[in-house]
Amino acid sequence: MRVSELTARQQARWRRALLAFSGVLLVVGVFALSVGEIWIAPFGNHSVLESQLLVQLRLPRVMAAILIGASLAIAGASLQVLLGNPLAEPGVLGISGGASVAVVLLLFFAPAWASGGMMAVAAMLGASLFTLILVLLARRALATSRILLVGVALSILAGAVVTLAFYFSSDFNLRQLMYWLMGSLSGMRLSHIAWLALTAPCIAILCHFGQQLDQLMLGDVQAQQLGLDTHRLRWQLIVLISILVGLSVAAAGVIGFIGLVVPHYLRLWFGSRNRYLLPLSALAGAILLVSADTLGRLLLDAAELPVGVVTSVIGAPLFIWMLIKAV
Repeated sequence: MRVSELTARQQARWRRALLAFSGVLLVVGVFALSVGEIWIAPFGNHSVLESQLLVQLRLPRVMAAILIGASLAIAGASLQVLLGNPLAEPGVLGISGGASVAVVLLLFFAPAWASGGMMAVAAMLGASLFTLILVLLARRALATSRILLVGVALSILAGAVVTLAFYFSSDFNLRQLMYWLMGSLSGMRLSHIAWLALTAPCIAILCHFGQQLDQLMLGDVQAQQLGLDTHRLRWQLIVLISILVGLSVAAAGVIGFIGLVVPHYLRLWFGSRNRYLLPLSALAGAILLVSADTLGRLLLDAAELPVGVVTSVIGAPLFIWMLIKAV
């Protein structure tokens, strides 16, 4: 069989996967809108109470889960190429922790400024700083395992700073803030979606960079010989990843492992061509987070589990298995 035929078959496989994942996302989204203490058919005539539940509570929550899940998954896939590390993920490497530290410091030192927009800006700056540190260390040709250890150390440092903020603060609503740091989509409103929608163009731009990321995977020398400005691309990736992670953390807190598990298993099943992997990762990340949030709402009768806890329970064993396999 000729190479052109193999390539055509692989592309057809990617396209079928994109269509299938789009269909699955539609199904899980409709299911998430329907289930709860009151079952509501999303399409049809609704009472005033049902309309309020759908429009004011469930719809913003599902939209946020789609945008945040897609953002974290595609950020993880891009970060793995940027650092040359298949185990890279915003939560594991401390980037989400950097965003949370910036938000907590804003709440601690300037609570009067802690609006939704300022929290998003602070989170993006914190994520940018930690991403830049990791990229600079990766450029020094550190081994994959050492970059991972640096990321874990940054994550521990972020946790320590947040704990100190809790310890010295007498004004925080600690229960609410701790619930946010565990990752939660409760309390989402359409006003949150207005600025969380900024993730959509960033996701589209990263998908457009798919071919350039394929070239970057070949190494700097080969990529530059193909005409790629690797320095400019890295800075663009840092900015885009920071925006995606920062907005996600500002909106829903720290939600881990989506950016690790989703791209890793998609590469195993379909291959590593980023032109298709990135949009497929976005769809799969959205599916995973919508499903995890729905599961967290349904597991307990009188309460709900934070979605960050659900994703960690799913992702942590898979991460351990990936580490063992990589040794």
